Amino acid sequence: MVNHEIPDNYTFSPAPGSLQLTINHDVAADLDSSNAFEGPEKLLEVWFAPGPDALPPTVKENGLKAVSPSTWEGMLDMVNCKVLSIVKSDHVDAYLLSESSMFVFPHKLILKTCGTTTLLLGLRRLLRIAAADAGFPFHNAASIDDIHAAATPHRVFYSRKNFLFPDRQQGPHTSWKEEVKFLDDTFENGSAYMVGRMNADHWYLYMTSPPNATLTPPLTPRSSNTGSPTRSSKIPTGIVSHMGGVSDAQTDETLEILMMDLDLELAKQFYLDQASAVASERVPAQAQEARRAAHESLGDIDSTVDVFANCGESDISGNPAADTEVTTIEAMTTEGHALGTVVSETCGLAQIYPVSDFPDARIDAYLFSPCGYSANGVVPAPTAGADEHGNKPAHYWTVHVTPEPICSYASFETNVPSGQNGRKASDTIHQVVNIFKPGRFTVTFFQTKNKTADETVGAIGVGVDKRMDDVKGYRRMDRIVHEFDDYYLVFRYFEREGWAGDKSARVGEDF
Repeated sequence: MVNHEIPDNYTFSPAPGSLQLTINHDVAADLDSSNAFEGPEKLLEVWFAPGPDALPPTVKENGLKAVSPSTWEGMLDMVNCKVLSIVKSDHVDAYLLSESSMFVFPHKLILKTCGTTTLLLGLRRLLRIAAADAGFPFHNAASIDDIHAAATPHRVFYSRKNFLFPDRQQGPHTSWKEEVKFLDDTFENGSAYMVGRMNADHWYLYMTSPPNATLTPPLTPRSSNTGSPTRSSKIPTGIVSHMGGVSDAQTDETLEILMMDLDLELAKQFYLDQASAVASERVPAQAQEARRAAHESLGDIDSTVDVFANCGESDISGNPAADTEVTTIEAMTTEGHALGTVVSETCGLAQIYPVSDFPDARIDAYLFSPCGYSANGVVPAPTAGADEHGNKPAHYWTVHVTPEPICSYASFETNVPSGQNGRKASDTIHQVVNIFKPGRFTVTFFQTKNKTADETVGAIGVGVDKRMDDVKGYRRMDRIVHEFDDYYLVFRYFEREGWAGDKSARVGEDF
C-alpha cells in the first residue's frame, strides 16, 4: 500500500484494518509552536462530486486520493503550513498539519488552518490540482495546458469564527469583507452570512449555490475535459454531470464545537512538560522492555517518552526485544507523535469514539513544543455499513488546542453521523465540553435537509435533541436556525455559569 512517490523523509506504520500511518520526520521532529497565537481556524470544504461513487468519467480512480502527498505539499506551501503525518484509508486520507488538518476524499477536500495561515491563497492551486492531477472537468479555460485551468466544483463552503487578533492576519484574511470579496471574485453565485451577535462570539459562512441553480451569465456548452470558457472570468459551480450512485451530499452532517477560555488546570495537559511527566508514569512494562532492547542496539532514548505509544499493540507484542522490530518502530515515531498519543488517552479524547465501539478507528495526534495539540481521527463506519466488497466508508474527527491563557482555544469537528453506534451529537458535545470546560463555546450543526434522522423534522425541528441545548453547568445564550436550499444550520452559543470573563465587544473586524 506504500505510495512510492512519497519522499524518503516519510516512514510508514501498520495500523488496524486498512489504515496506514505515515510520518514526515523532516517537519515533525523539531516543530516549535512558540509563535502560535490565533486558535480559531479558517475552514474550506470543496466538493467536486456529490459522492465517491459519482465521479465524472474523466476522473482518475480514487479521484483526489490519487494525487500524491508531494503535490498537495506544493499547495500547502502557499497556505504556509506543512504536513506532519498522514493516516491513509480506503475512503479518506487524513493529513495532520503544522497548522491544523486536511482531509482528502475521492470527491472532496477539507482544509482547516489556524494562526496567520493564508488558506484562501491556496484555493486556485487546489482547483488546478483537481483538474490536472485528478482529472476533474474544468470550464474556465480552453485547455488543461492553460495555467489558469481550474476544476469546476460541485459545492464550495468556507467558514470561521471571529478572530481573536484580526489585525495580525495577512490578506485576504484581514477581514470577513476581504475574504468574501476574494471568494466572490473566484466563484459565481456565492452567498455570505454572519451568524450570531456582532458584539459577542459569532460565526461566518460562505457557500456557493446548490447544483442546478440558475447560472448567470449562461455557460457555453462543453463536450470534453479540455473544457470551454465561460462568458465570465469566474469559476462556475454545480454544473458538471456526474455518474449515478449514492450521494454523500444526501446525508452530509458536520458538528463543530469552538471553545474559548479553557479551564486553566485542564489546559495544562497540553503542555510538553506535563505531558512528558504523565508519559513517564504511564509507560507499560512491555514498552519499557522494548526500550531497554532499543537502548542496547540504537543508543540512548529519552526515558520520559513512550516512543511506542503510537503503534498498535500488535507491533510490540510479538518479540519486543528483537533488534530489527525495535529499529523499525523507533523510526516510525517522533516525540511529538508519541506524546500526542499519551495526551489523547489521558485527556479523554480517545474515548469519544472508543475502540470498544469503533474497533477500526485510528487517532493520529501530535503535541507541540512548548505547548499545543492537534489530532485527527479516522472512524470507519460499522460493519453493517460496508459495501458489497467489504469496504466501509470512513468519517473523521479533528481537534486542535491552543492552551495559553491569553488566547486559550480548542476546536472539535466531526462528520461522524449522529446516531452511529448509538452515539448522538449531543453525547459528543457533552463529552468534549467536559474535557476542556471552556468559559464560553459555540456549536454549529450543519445538516442536509433530506437526512432521515428521527430528530430532524423541518427547520423548526432540526437537531431538536434537547440535550444539545442543555449542557450541564452552562447557559445557552443563543440558538439560531438558518434554512438554506439544501441544508439546515443550527448555531448555539453557551457561557459557563458564574463565568466572569471579558464581556467587552468582540467585533474587531471590518465587515
